[in-house]
Amino acid sequence: MVVKHSNFEKIFDLFNVLLLGVLSLVFLYPIVYVAFASLSDPAQLVRHTGILLWPQGFSLSGYEMVWSNPNIGKGYMNTIFYVIVGTAINLLLTSMGAYVLSRKGFYLRRILTMGVVFTMYFSGGLIPFYLTVKGFGLYDSRLALILPVAINTWNLIVMRTSMAQIPASLEEAAKIDGANDFGILFRIFIPVIKSTMAVIILFYAVQHWNSWFNAMIFLRERGKYPLQLFLREILLSGSMMDVTAAGGEDVNNALTLSLLKYCTIVVSTLPILLIYPFLQKYFAKGVMIGSVKE
Repeated sequence: MVVKHSNFEKIFDLFNVLLLGVLSLVFLYPIVYVAFASLSDPAQLVRHTGILLWPQGFSLSGYEMVWSNPNIGKGYMNTIFYVIVGTAINLLLTSMGAYVLSRKGFYLRRILTMGVVFTMYFSGGLIPFYLTVKGFGLYDSRLALILPVAINTWNLIVMRTSMAQIPASLEEAAKIDGANDFGILFRIFIPVIKSTMAVIILFYAVQHWNSWFNAMIFLRERGKYPLQLFLREILLSGSMMDVTAAGGEDVNNALTLSLLKYCTIVVSTLPILLIYPFLQKYFAKGVMIGSVKE
């Protein structure tokens, strides 16, 4: 059946396409600017004014400086560890918690759900959080960046809602075949909600990849620093150098740090951006399934 659109609908659709196109360019330009700036010659880049649409004098010196910095490689390895181990623990605990809260026969389900939702709106604050982590002996430990954020409340609710929509007949059939709760969760429920699981994996991975504040508070040994904390140091060093540079060597150092900032941002952002295309097909479906209760 051919659907005919009125002139008003055609104009409205055209307006939407143009508006979304302009917004996409506005949102994309900062990424393009950083990418082109990282490939530019620092002396030419600092003299450039206006919109940057191509590298100003192609140069890879910034990336050579990034990879020659031992802190970058060390930070990369630490961040990969936090992402892999942290996300695995996140998925395990979140899926188990969501399974419990989604069981209609569990009589404490509503009370526990209210308690979980309460933590979304109220917290003890930074000082009690710090004292709790230190009291459990996690200070200056890698686990300080993993265990305190083992379950995200929003992700738990999304997964719980998704599991609650699974037909009860699947669970009953599994119990008849002799499956226990762990078998039902890992062999029935998780494969069924794989779209939601993919979205939750993305959320947790991005959370760990971008995390720096907890590391700044709880870690003292630089060998445990994540990449983002080293990036923060570089950005702050570059900002201070820009302010204090007066001439000669200081100006050269400021230019070098300015280029180093752009290159480090690209190096630290590119890996997580490459994950999105592989999970994009699950993103909208997973969020809708986990957020809307029919």
